[in-house]
Amino acid sequence: MDAPKFLPWFLKISLPLYVIDQLTKWWVVFNMKAPHFNEFGQYVVDRNPVIDGVFWINRIHNQGMAWGIGNGSTWAPLVFPFILTGALVGIIFFWKKGGFPTRVTKIAAALIISGIIGNFTDRLLQGFFLEEYKDASFLTRFTKGYVVDFLDFVIPVVDYHYPSFNVADSCICVAAGLLIWASLFSKEYKEKAV
Repeated sequence: MDAPKFLPWFLKISLPLYVIDQLTKWWVVFNMKAPHFNEFGQYVVDRNPVIDGVFWINRIHNQGMAWGIGNGSTWAPLVFPFILTGALVGIIFFWKKGGFPTRVTKIAAALIISGIIGNFTDRLLQGFFLEEYKDASFLTRFTKGYVVDFLDFVIPVVDYHYPSFNVADSCICVAAGLLIWASLFSKEYKEKAV
């Protein structure tokens, strides 16, 4: 596949979703209090109910990965930018080699790219806007980078509190679902993958 064929997918899907992701995250950052530990050592999060007992808009700082794995560690803010860069380079390389042969897989790849870029932007920038580190060194502020998670749901039927997430995370999850669907059920994908 020719490299220029990637651009329309990026402009139609990845870029608009990236902009939505960043606008929603910055709205949360500018309008909600940062999470913090109170005098009792409890983690306090600014919670705003949308649907009582089911859906909240919260401000969560996630330095880790999915479900907060690695959150609060010293290694996560340094390691994850490299992982995200590698994933982005790998997807673009795979695209150029024809690794996304169908419309569904191209949509999935564009969704993954928007998710990667959205969360990568957070990791690079958010630590520099934390008031308590405004006078710290560049490296210290960089290591305080985090992803802004703000969508918080409880699934009432099973009383399961789903980990907080954002638009970028949603893009990645939908993309994973599309790739699984394409690999299992898309005749066109199976024919082109052979």
